[in-house]
Amino acid sequence: MNQRVSTDGSSLAVLLDATSRGDRPAFRALYEATAPKLFAIVLRITRSRPMAEEVLQETFIKIWQNAERYMPESGQPMAWLAAIARNRAIDRLRSEKIERNRADDDQILERLVAPAAGDPAMRQALGTCLKALDEESRDCVILAYCSGFSREELAERFGRPVGTIKTLLHRSIKQLRACLESE
Repeated sequence: MNQRVSTDGSSLAVLLDATSRGDRPAFRALYEATAPKLFAIVLRITRSRPMAEEVLQETFIKIWQNAERYMPESGQPMAWLAAIARNRAIDRLRSEKIERNRADDDQILERLVAPAAGDPAMRQALGTCLKALDEESRDCVILAYCSGFSREELAERFGRPVGTIKTLLHRSIKQLRACLESE
């Protein structure tokens, strides 16, 4: 399919329909017709060319997997495709931010706990500060940072969404830091 495909709604709708049936040439034509516009959307959101390239690839994987979900009566195909690209880009930014926060939390806790290893007074202060946390927060912190539980494992253990566990850990580390700095 070397011919240029129009990005009008009817042409894209036909390509999406064919893609939903596993038609690889139609998917390639859909990619060639829409990738530049979708890349521009993703790049505007991520502000990083390498990240935008990865997100665009994830976008087209999602399109391939979900093409049958497009309903022509619900809007133009380009709007549907753009929404997928936009959501993937926003999800990636959120994910990057969460990972940065986790790394920051890990470094903060390491700086807080390392001195306690050889200092009985610091160990006692850490124990006091841990006791100041509510039971669930304390258990999450101990399981995450002392026993190596992942956020997903904690979410399953406590019956909470992963995002809630991440927030709980982040807040708990801030609380421990403030407590230890005041000791």
